[in-house]
Amino acid sequence: READVVLEIGFGTGETLADLALANPQCNYLGVEVHRPGVGRLLNRIEADGLENLRVVCHDAVEVLEGQLAPGSLAAINIFFPDPWPKKRHHKRRLIQPPFLRLLAGRLQQGGLLHIATDWANYAEHIAECLADSAEFSDADIEHHRGRTKFERRGLALGHEVYDFVVSRNPDRG
Repeated sequence: READVVLEIGFGTGETLADLALANPQCNYLGVEVHRPGVGRLLNRIEADGLENLRVVCHDAVEVLEGQLAPGSLAAINIFFPDPWPKKRHHKRRLIQPPFLRLLAGRLQQGGLLHIATDWANYAEHIAECLADSAEFSDADIEHHRGRTKFERRGLALGHEVYDFVVSRNPDRG
């Protein structure tokens, strides 16, 4: 089916991803998640709602990006509430790192959007620094809507603030 492809990395239970696919039938959605119970829930929802514009991969996101998605093939990438790895000694495990941002940029179309959300202030600072240091992305002055995820609801209940980053892929230089 010819349509823009939106990738969501780490969709959890898939509730928000399914809602986006239902609300935007003109787009194709691809969800990548390693947590099998979440994949199963989303597959059940796809069947129940008859979603024909949503596909699911149960695999590591980096391997999917490197081996299964062509450069420039994605219109947008969503990463909502990735594991914050709050302990300092675990920060190296955080998904959002400069090499990962370069990989994402390579799979996005020029002008494609990257939307990252977190409710951990320390992780938000790290994400902001990584994006500011990235030559591949610029702030996107765009309203980008997403539903509330399970992790967002949990964070809000704990009094956490939500930080959203929406950036667009810069044109290639040269």
